[in-house]
Amino acid sequence: MPPLAEALRPRTLDEVIGQSDLLGPGKPLKLAFQSGKPHSMILWGPPGVGKTTLARLTAKAFACEFIALSAVFSGVKDIRAAMEQAQQNLSQGKHTILFVDEIHRFNKSQQDALLPYAESGLVTFIGATTENPSFEVNSALLSRAQVYVLKSLTDDELRLLLERAKEQALGHLDFDEAAVDTLIGYADGDARRFLNLLEQCGTAAGAAGITHIDATFIENALTLNARRFDKGGDNFYDQISALHKSVRGSHPDAALYWLTRMLDGGADAKYLARRIVRMAWEDIGLADPRAMQIANDAALTYERLGSPEGELALGQAVIYLAVAAKSNAGYMAYNAAKAFVKKDKSREVPVHLRNAPTKLMKELGYGHDYRYAHDEPGAYAAGETYLPDGMPEPAWYQPVPRGLEAKISEKLAHLKDLDAQAHAKK
Repeated sequence: MPPLAEALRPRTLDEVIGQSDLLGPGKPLKLAFQSGKPHSMILWGPPGVGKTTLARLTAKAFACEFIALSAVFSGVKDIRAAMEQAQQNLSQGKHTILFVDEIHRFNKSQQDALLPYAESGLVTFIGATTENPSFEVNSALLSRAQVYVLKSLTDDELRLLLERAKEQALGHLDFDEAAVDTLIGYADGDARRFLNLLEQCGTAAGAAGITHIDATFIENALTLNARRFDKGGDNFYDQISALHKSVRGSHPDAALYWLTRMLDGGADAKYLARRIVRMAWEDIGLADPRAMQIANDAALTYERLGSPEGELALGQAVIYLAVAAKSNAGYMAYNAAKAFVKKDKSREVPVHLRNAPTKLMKELGYGHDYRYAHDEPGAYAAGETYLPDGMPEPAWYQPVPRGLEAKISEKLAHLKDLDAQAHAKK
């Protein structure tokens, strides 16, 4: 007996659950099926959303032969063998759909090997990938294929899938609402994973001699793996982005959500600690210098305690960062100075700012007329210049009126008045 996921694989387009943005009336893939002519495409989406199913249905809809390759196990030799089979199919009046699963696993030369066959029309190419094709698929191949973005199944769509599974094989089981919610949570939008979990439930219930399934039974009887988490792809960077923006947006609950989501999914906590320190310097800066210290302390605490104890420190750090006063003034000032220096000429250090450790240097005027700030009123040498000669004041650092920077702004304004008064006396 085939696995439940295979037994319930849709045999027609109308049986597909999910992807209404592509398969609904008047939507792109629906129109493509209605066109009467297949075209090359790349199906991009997370696991278990129907990429392979749609490729098979495409071959069936257009009465094409279907050749499937896995980029994990195949190479140029397998591509050539597939093309020989496609040529034989053509000689018998049959067009071929070439499906390459995980196309992002093919290197450049392997992807290039597909090009002449796709261009000649010998095959219609369909690639499936969980990675962003903009980065993982050669531009030449990408330009010859329409990209369709598939989405994870919604909770309602998974509930519909459960009803279909009960009709087909699990009608003797009664799932309470808490059990269904638990299964949906661990399926994480992956239909294949959801069906596998349901199948495990059926096996475990049979062994236990029960027909009523509750959440406690599921937690005790099944091996529930961590939710889907892509440690190197778009999903990873999207979640990092969401964490950073939640901190920047002063939303502690959202920041905690994304942090714990990533930890739950297996993200490297040390990497997260480094990113948290970066957030403190970039988005809080001198508005609350304690944020940098707390972020650093959290990173050190995790180094000392490890997981899971050290994760609490990271959690409290993101809470503090989220509620702290925000300023990117230092970040912007640094970037502006860096950009200026990169394109500017090499300006000489003013003579009065140069060090004079030798007699010759003193005779050349190095350090002459330098005013030692600590000897001046208020420890500030009003009217003194510190930039290269002829360079105007750039005003890169513009403190914000929040947190400590509000006081810094007041101080800088006061010092600017002192400079103006000093210049007026000259």
